[in-house]
Amino acid sequence: MSYGQFSQNSQHDHRRRGKLAEPNLSESEGKSKMEKAKQFLQPTQADLDIISRLVIPTHRPGADTSFYEDFALKGIRVDRVEQGLVVCTFKVPPRLTDRNGKLATAAIANLVDEVGGAVAHTEGLPMNVSVDMSISFLSSAMVGDELEITSRLLGRKGGYSGTLVLLKNKVSGELIAEGRHSLFGKHASKL
Repeated sequence: MSYGQFSQNSQHDHRRRGKLAEPNLSESEGKSKMEKAKQFLQPTQADLDIISRLVIPTHRPGADTSFYEDFALKGIRVDRVEQGLVVCTFKVPPRLTDRNGKLATAAIANLVDEVGGAVAHTEGLPMNVSVDMSISFLSSAMVGDELEITSRLLGRKGGYSGTLVLLKNKVSGELIAEGRHSLFGKHASKL
């Protein structure tokens, strides 16, 4: 049996079992509904006037923060930077919490990615690319909790770097998450 025969038989079987719905509209009815949808979505002259008055500033990469940087990274305070070590403080904001008021796992992953990437970055070179992350979620942080984020460079071989990122509750000392982050990028000897 060829692929085409299998595909046709498979579709026929699904239709017979009622799993694929046959459209009930004629071609002209379908086009009519499409035209109505297009008309509905067409902006009015008043809409066009409002849009033409919008002033959208040009984003300057490297000079201005992006929406992502403002949303996800705003509030990180760098406390200490040494060779192979970055220590930050971060107060958990409501915008990065789940419906239970806890720091969202995606926000933790983002912090591991960003702070882990920062410790592996070499000034004057492009940012490294994340290759792999492994995160152990050990506890939770609530809105308003102050966290200490410590990122250590575990090692570097050629353009490959490995980092360890710890998120710890600053008051209780409780470990929130531990992340291992692998990155790849250009390194000075290759330039």
